[in-house]
Amino acid sequence: MTTATEQQHLAGPLSAAVANLCTRLQPQVSARTAAGFREVLRRLSAPLQVAVAGRIKSGKSTLVNALIGRRVAPTDVGECTRLVTRFQYGTVDRVEIVFDDGRKQVLPFSADGMIPNDLEVDFDKVSHLEAYLTNAVLRDLTVIDTPGLGSLDAASVKRTEQLLGAAKHRKPEDDEAEEGGEDSDELDDTSRNAVAGAEAVLYVVTQGVRADDQQALAAFTAATASREAGPVNAIAILNKADTIAPESVAGSDGDTWKAATLLAEKQAATLKPRVADVIPVIGLLAESAESGGFTSADADALRTLSKLDDATWETMLMSADIFVTWECEVPPGIRTQLLEKLDLYGVRTAVDALRRDPEMTAGTLRRVLLNASGLSGVRGKLDAVFRARADGIKAAAALASVTALAHASGDPGERQRVHDAIEVLLAKPEAHQLRLLEALTLVTSGAVAMPEDLAEEVLRVGSSADIGEQLGLKGRPPKELSAYALERAGWWRSFASFGATPAQSRVAHVVHRAYFLIWQQLREQAG
Repeated sequence: MTTATEQQHLAGPLSAAVANLCTRLQPQVSARTAAGFREVLRRLSAPLQVAVAGRIKSGKSTLVNALIGRRVAPTDVGECTRLVTRFQYGTVDRVEIVFDDGRKQVLPFSADGMIPNDLEVDFDKVSHLEAYLTNAVLRDLTVIDTPGLGSLDAASVKRTEQLLGAAKHRKPEDDEAEEGGEDSDELDDTSRNAVAGAEAVLYVVTQGVRADDQQALAAFTAATASREAGPVNAIAILNKADTIAPESVAGSDGDTWKAATLLAEKQAATLKPRVADVIPVIGLLAESAESGGFTSADADALRTLSKLDDATWETMLMSADIFVTWECEVPPGIRTQLLEKLDLYGVRTAVDALRRDPEMTAGTLRRVLLNASGLSGVRGKLDAVFRARADGIKAAAALASVTALAHASGDPGERQRVHDAIEVLLAKPEAHQLRLLEALTLVTSGAVAMPEDLAEEVLRVGSSADIGEQLGLKGRPPKELSAYALERAGWWRSFASFGATPAQSRVAHVVHRAYFLIWQQLREQAG
């Protein structure tokens, strides 16, 4: 059984159930598999790990800085942008260079508070970076910044695959305790693949979503703890929303943000069911407003610009070159800095706000820019899809790892013992969420083919924790929800028995059970 201390760090009852399963099975499996189970236990008690992925130059690191609320990830081209970097909570701010052979070298952050962009080490021998920050956001979320997919740098791609699919993090005391022992506690590559990687994905796109983004998301499976990226554990972010030309999006009425919202909806249709949703954001604006990059001096410069006459101002906004070179009271160097922090869209937004309220303080202006960035929408979706369901996500990922470890052992008896233990766990009513997540993954990945309308229903029932959303009847009275849940429970039971293929029948039984449990829950709430 897990200890009281371990229980405090687990995401919830499902994670605790899987942790207890691993603990019970350890004496019944080989030393190598048991080592894998110990790693699964370590990961279960760690914060939810979210990988930020996407193509090169999609603004991943800028978004990471905005989410953390501190400009720490390098955004300029350099050595560090070709490395995987894990940002996690620590009591002392520091950077650790982790080498391929497991050695670590500790570095302080640079004078500007960022990870040093150039490492004075043999770069070819570096595995990845670990960045520890005394940051409240990272207490329940570890953020993994990855090199851009599609990069021509093969070494960067290899490092990403090795860390996300084969990382192993060990405590120094573990190494000391095991010195001179047998190598049976060492995980082989297959086992390491089974237990490593992020549990959820933020996939960053820009306005030009490519046809193969579906394949790129599927290829990122190695970064999701041996599970397919899907609506349970993947969100797409439409970054650089301010670069979208409103006239290129029908129905935008000339409004940039409305154009971004409409484009995000189109992208969601393209990328689903690989992602839960596509959320627009202006990463640069979010980073500057949230991480302290926007200063009172910037606000003063913008206040001066807000006093220009309309004709001059509109001319300056025609292009970045004109904005910097046009004659005005604010020096060109300061205007260049404003562009680097806010771009033209952010500058216009700030000046418009100051014209409406000339007495606006720098702090209020910063909040206006933060609201205009769309970061709150990203965080809201993170909370709804990831944080609120961290227990189910982590438990499902851990079960996938346990299954993979058993298969990697090559021992049929061991594989059967693990399989039987998992089946006992999944048979419990409180563990049904894991069955539902598994069924959802099977359908969205195409492993089980379902008619489109039924696939949509599985997606709806399994992709939300809100009963109204699960039933597609949000806002309806409880009595109507209860009647509909019971009706659909009966329909899926009939489909499982009479109209489904064997694979579909397994999914149908899970959906039937989900509806039945919803009906029971509504009855209990009704008293």
